[in-house]
Amino acid sequence: MRTVSVGVCAYNEENNIGRSLKSILSQELSNASLLEVIVISSASTDRTDEVVGEFVARDSRVRLLVQPKREGKISAVNLFMSMAKGDILALVNADNNLAPGALGALIALFDDPEVGAAGGRPVPVNSKDTTIGFAVHMLWAMHHRLSLLHPKIGEFIAFRNAGLQIPQGQSSDEDYIRMELERRGYRTAYAPDAVVMNKGPETLEDFWEQRVRVNIGEQYLKRRFDYQVPTWNMRFLFPALVGLLQDSRGHLGKAAVAMVLELTARVYASVYVTLDKGDKTVWSMVSSTKKLD
Repeated sequence: MRTVSVGVCAYNEENNIGRSLKSILSQELSNASLLEVIVISSASTDRTDEVVGEFVARDSRVRLLVQPKREGKISAVNLFMSMAKGDILALVNADNNLAPGALGALIALFDDPEVGAAGGRPVPVNSKDTTIGFAVHMLWAMHHRLSLLHPKIGEFIAFRNAGLQIPQGQSSDEDYIRMELERRGYRTAYAPDAVVMNKGPETLEDFWEQRVRVNIGEQYLKRRFDYQVPTWNMRFLFPALVGLLQDSRGHLGKAAVAMVLELTARVYASVYVTLDKGDKTVWSMVSSTKKLD
């Protein structure tokens, strides 16, 4: 039976880390064994370490690794990958919650020896009533449709323990892992039943900041390694977008705003990378995404 190590990267997540860990530890696996859950706390200044410590005291599978200095998610992911002992490694954000059965659905894809990386389906908890909330739902719905054509991984991923390390200065960790495994001959798969609940931005400012930094990371991956993620490939993006717009006919105004925001963020990111202003490894927290309630 294969073993699984789950990594949770956290910075000042006292309000969310407990709920996230409960959702991970409650997963029932029939096709694997949950060996360990490693929390990497990057210089948290709130009660994150204390909350995790309570789980460590109750469950021997939970480990806490504390980084004295905040060095960015890449550093935390690299630390997790260097310490994890499982055959399959999974990454869950500290502000995300796994739906029942999500981890099992994701790990089951590795029954295929050709699968090297796999992604689950993020489902936002935002209200669709606001324009920004609708934009968040539209973005993830588009990713879901696209992933059914060609997998796009992010938020909740699993991959074979292949001794990977991500170069510093590269912020798009999931896409780098995927790229490296594909170049080793593996393929990427998508598990639509592996649902992870996340929170998108609530304000225009936060939405813009999040989308710009994601697009910058993806464009730097293209610039440095000549690797294009599926969401930048019109062969997959166009049919996914057409289908999504057909389902959004009652909300075309909100859909138009969402499309303009994403397009503008992509143009900005493209110019930013063309000018080579540098990919950031430590980003400021997008505060509205941390309020899951």
